[in-house]
Amino acid sequence: MGPLDGIKVIELPNIGPVQFAGMLLSDLGAEVLRVDRATDVASGRSVAGGNASPYSVIDRGRRSVGVDLKHPGGADVVLRLCERADVLLEGFRPGVAERLGVGPEQCRGRNTRLVYARMTGWGQSGPLAGDVGHDVNYLSVAGVLWHLGPEGHAPVPPINLLADFGGGGSLVVMGILAALVERGRSNEGQVVDAAMIDGSAQLMSIFFGLDAMGVWGPRGTNLLDGGAHFYNVYETADGGYVSLAAYEPKFYANLLRLVGPLGFDDLDPAQQMDTTQWPALKLRLASLFSTKTRDDWVAFFAADEVCFAPVLPMSEARTHPHNVARQMFVDVEGAPHPAPAPRFSRTTTAVQGAPVKPGAHTDTALAEWGFDRPEIAQLKSDGAIA
Repeated sequence: MGPLDGIKVIELPNIGPVQFAGMLLSDLGAEVLRVDRATDVASGRSVAGGNASPYSVIDRGRRSVGVDLKHPGGADVVLRLCERADVLLEGFRPGVAERLGVGPEQCRGRNTRLVYARMTGWGQSGPLAGDVGHDVNYLSVAGVLWHLGPEGHAPVPPINLLADFGGGGSLVVMGILAALVERGRSNEGQVVDAAMIDGSAQLMSIFFGLDAMGVWGPRGTNLLDGGAHFYNVYETADGGYVSLAAYEPKFYANLLRLVGPLGFDDLDPAQQMDTTQWPALKLRLASLFSTKTRDDWVAFFAADEVCFAPVLPMSEARTHPHNVARQMFVDVEGAPHPAPAPRFSRTTTAVQGAPVKPGAHTDTALAEWGFDRPEIAQLKSDGAIA
């Protein structure tokens, strides 16, 4: 059983970060009940656009009930569920949950111990709160996107790891866990306002400090953003890539000792932080790495501490010996899934099940959450549930 065994979560999924958060909570052992739209039940497709395939990874580990929140009885179904829940997680734009009848006051009116977690892009307040947006937009206004990409080029949109999942889904889970801990003292739930723009700025904390000190330069010219020759990614002879992160002086000295005989014996380790030399040294190292294949370089550096690794696509990451040894990926009905993380010494985590079709457990889950069979039949007849 995971560390959240016994915690009951209602998930109202309509954006990816909410689904990601639901997956994380399930992986940690919580019982997560996903409330899918009745239209999704009819189409058989999840909010993420999947079709309950084992490959829809962020939909794993939950059961699903189909509810029409626009039906007068639909909101009451959710409110009844709240009476037995510890957490409700929603991702509507500000005001929408209230209009549907499942806002914080309505839900916590049924259960004062409920932690009501809200996941949005811009937050519940501020001039942009009601606007639409996506990961790249939140990164833009948070001061993140400007700093991503190579020198002399436009910022590069990352895949939606930073705002959606790092600054969003992970942040709201942290807020939920903190609220549950506090509830253990006060016996009261509360509302968690998690915004992707807030979380994105938090991820940049160290760099906001460096920028305010005047020691963080233009995009692509700094120590950790591709400006340094010893902290960079290089293409190899076979079209692969390797990552080099010989930041600490001892690792940089090891790097120079190894590549010295290959045309780098003129370099002085003491000059590592001479930024005027970085552009020329990046070109020299790029030329050097282009002379061998990726795996040749892996073997070349294998016996020394340099902070070096091959850049693996997802297909290769699944079979890398280190990842295999740690069982970092698990098989779920034939599909590869990243294993639950982090790991615990006593309360073992596990994937609680494959993704399911919307509404797959409407009858059974509602019965377990306190609805009797005549009620369920009536709700179906009325069109409140699907």
